Amino acid sequence: MRINDAEFVTSAVKTADYPAGELPEVALAGRSNVGKSSLLNKLVNRKGLARTSNTPGRTRLINFFRVNGVFHLVDLPGYGYAKVSLREKDSWRKMVEGYLNTRINLRGIVLLIDSRHPPTAQDIQMYDWLKYRGVNAVVVATKADKNSRSRLLQSLKVIRAALPLAEGDQLVPFSAETGQGREELLEIIGRWVEK
Repeated sequence: MRINDAEFVTSAVKTADYPAGELPEVALAGRSNVGKSSLLNKLVNRKGLARTSNTPGRTRLINFFRVNGVFHLVDLPGYGYAKVSLREKDSWRKMVEGYLNTRINLRGIVLLIDSRHPPTAQDIQMYDWLKYRGVNAVVVATKADKNSRSRLLQSLKVIRAALPLAEGDQLVPFSAETGQGREELLEIIGRWVEK
């Protein structure tokens, strides 16, 4: 898939705030500071379209980006950020669960996991939920460029075993710096949104 155009559409907290219409959607999910916004920017080749930060927990709303005028990339708030109140964490959880449970436009989830660390209990829980619900999913090991080749291969084994990924489940190493994994991920997303 070639990306020719991408634009921010809206931020949402509740269903009534979601964009109207029937454009298919692909959501980006993962821990805070895993690189969702950086991945989105690299996918669409637009620096700064989705705001990035070194501070975890910056994405606090569900952000919709229209791509090529034919589908939305949806940046979900990250989970697992320790420096917010339980009340705020609960609010984020309800917002994300509401989107995942009700959005009929959703065609797939890109689950991001930092390749430098083993999956957390929350990563495993999210992947279990996706499998249970039968949602199209691809696991992306972000920050691949931060590892040596041998360390990355070991990390991919750890991720595959911890989730656990079944035969045929997709795991894509990705780097927002080098573009590694971009074409493979675009091909997967293209299949989802063209159905």
